Amino acid sequence: MASLKELKGRINSVKSTQKITKAKQMVAAAKLRRAQAAAEQARPYAERLSGVMASLAGKVSGDSAPRLLAGTGASQRYLLVVVNTDKGLCGGLNANIVKAAKARARELIKAGKDVQFYLVGKKGRAPIKREFAELVEKQFDTSEVRTPGFVEAEAIADDLIARFDRGEYDIAQLVYPIFRSALSQDPTIDQLIPVPSPEVSGDNKDAGAVVEYEPGEEEILEELLPRYVKTQLFGALLEREASEQGASMTAMDNATRNAGDLIKDLTIQYNRSRQAAITTELIEIIAGAEAL
Repeated sequence: MASLKELKGRINSVKSTQKITKAKQMVAAAKLRRAQAAAEQARPYAERLSGVMASLAGKVSGDSAPRLLAGTGASQRYLLVVVNTDKGLCGGLNANIVKAAKARARELIKAGKDVQFYLVGKKGRAPIKREFAELVEKQFDTSEVRTPGFVEAEAIADDLIARFDRGEYDIAQLVYPIFRSALSQDPTIDQLIPVPSPEVSGDNKDAGAVVEYEPGEEEILEELLPRYVKTQLFGALLEREASEQGASMTAMDNATRNAGDLIKDLTIQYNRSRQAAITTELIEIIAGAEAL
């Protein structure tokens, strides 16, 4: 059984930890509001860009289609672009992203495909390397930037497009979290390159029939497709930031509550031990008095 001194030390230690987790929870809550707003504001732009591409892609086919849209004509070599956070203490967020990426890699390998990883963020590196060390193609570091933004998304996109143009892979898929709420961040897998042709609804087809583009559709797509890739990566970074703060706030709230429960239990043990010590001391005093 622990001594009174040991119990008191443990109580003070847990109280110190509780102060830290409470502070981190408050910081994450403050950052979450900004990160969530940024992620939500970026979604309509990406949706509208997809609509414009749907109209353009419907008019381009065959040899006239840009390579970034038409692809290489093969689907053998896959590049999984995995977006993790750079910091920990955010619950199971990174573990869930890595789990989804590994599951997708195993699925592709089982189908006879060649798979490589392109890792963004520090926290996903170690668990992926433990199983797929020889398949990690590139690590893009965002840890030196306080809040990764469009500059980092553009750098990643330029690198990925250059690798695609050099024929290093056929298909790139993006693995990243989508922020739903502070309690829910869903790992998602989307095709990034070649850019998937958005489905055109009946209304869009009717509208596209009366639209003439200057310059031609091919020229516009040549400019628009790289921008679409950059926008998708920028959105993934924003979703990652919101997901990280939401998961961190929830994890630190749970840790604070658990610390409070542990303090209660330790305090009860301390009081019982103290009472037992006092009782023992009284018994010894009484016994000594009777002996006299």
